[in-house]
Amino acid sequence: MEIKTAPRFVPELDPGFIPSVLWNREYCRQVAASGRAVKIIIALTRSAGTVSTFETAIFPHEGGFRAINVKYVERLIKSLLWVKGGYKITVAGCDALAGDIAEIYSPSGARAFDYDIMGAKIYGRPMEVVSVPLADAPAGREAEIKLGGHTDGCRIGFDLGGSDRKCAAVIDGETVFTEEIAWNPYFEKDPQYHKAGIRDSLRRAAEKMPRVDAIGGSAAGVYVNNQPRAASLFRGVDPALWAEHVTPIFDEIQQEYNVPLQVANDGDVTALAGAMSMGVNGVLGISMGTSQAAGYVNLDGNITDWLNELAFSPVDYRADAPVDEWSGDIGCGVQYFSQQAVARLAPAAGFDFPDDLPFPEQLVKVQEKMTAGDERAAKIYRTIGVYFGYGVAQYAAFYDIRLLLVLGRVTSGAGGELLLKTAREVLEGEFPELAKTIEFRTPDEKFKRHGQAVIAASLPSLKK
Repeated sequence: MEIKTAPRFVPELDPGFIPSVLWNREYCRQVAASGRAVKIIIALTRSAGTVSTFETAIFPHEGGFRAINVKYVERLIKSLLWVKGGYKITVAGCDALAGDIAEIYSPSGARAFDYDIMGAKIYGRPMEVVSVPLADAPAGREAEIKLGGHTDGCRIGFDLGGSDRKCAAVIDGETVFTEEIAWNPYFEKDPQYHKAGIRDSLRRAAEKMPRVDAIGGSAAGVYVNNQPRAASLFRGVDPALWAEHVTPIFDEIQQEYNVPLQVANDGDVTALAGAMSMGVNGVLGISMGTSQAAGYVNLDGNITDWLNELAFSPVDYRADAPVDEWSGDIGCGVQYFSQQAVARLAPAAGFDFPDDLPFPEQLVKVQEKMTAGDERAAKIYRTIGVYFGYGVAQYAAFYDIRLLLVLGRVTSGAGGELLLKTAREVLEGEFPELAKTIEFRTPDEKFKRHGQAVIAASLPSLKK
């Protein structure tokens, strides 16, 4: 059995792209039309007993339907895991399907990376896949917290990206200093490199203020109680060194300055930036930089305990989709909404960059060509714009979005404007119901580059 899609918009440099949202929609349409739909509920259990649930339907899990069911549910679970998180996957309503998923999400399965990261590294326990009758499906139980919005005192805010680190000094809500310093933390094996870089940026900001009352940080990855659990910034560090050098890195900084310190996922800070500066809730913030970062502020204006790591969420369902070199999975957001996407598309657009030219420098060259009116660069941005339009529709299956705030180096300048214009056209043409409810917004160039550091400064409260 095969699910065929017919996108109204085809990315000109990547015509084989199969939008996950259209594939899923067609699968669900065929299940409903078959008259043989089997209802299932997928539940993800996280720390402190929080649970996210997703109800859907599949074909009877037998014969020729089995492979297509596995594809639909495995890709759905992959998205749910990296949007919401969970160490325990419960499949309610189909024992045989749960067994197939358990083989995939196992130490020897195709999703061994997710099994390891999501289980032991993030939640500190082995991941498990269990099956229960539909009637015994766990009930949803979500959690949310108020975060940020504190402007009193002398504050340092930092934002750690894969190609640069930004820092800001903020006094009673007024930004008095911002700085951006290039670095390359991804494949550094010595954690002292990371420690020295972070401390250097903090010192530079501290010198611009009479004192330091609080420190807030934005960084790619998953952080629990200010401790990195899964973070691309430290991916080059030997796992044997994590417990001694990586896990306590921000605790040690807090002790050095002896002030309140709060570190949050950079995507959550992006969303907070939108909610705080624009007075809107239901904000999905997406940053297209070295990788793809995302965060969400719900309709009540609060942060959830979801992971929002959309870099690992699949947006392309073709069999030969680009491979994420970290997780080994295919078709995931990082290859479509980051500097990696620009570098991947550059040869198809006609650019011949040296193999050893770093991705950030490739992006700069493409941006320069875009400013000069080079149609090759425009093709790259239009292609990513088509990806993004379909990606936003996919994300709307998991988030209640009112405002889409887009940041990051890839969205800077004329290329970013073209990217978002194309994405809006896709949404309006293919998903008009979503186009009516989702507003696209981009801050000014300075805010795009330094806004996360400034907003991060507002994370800690000075109240004891």
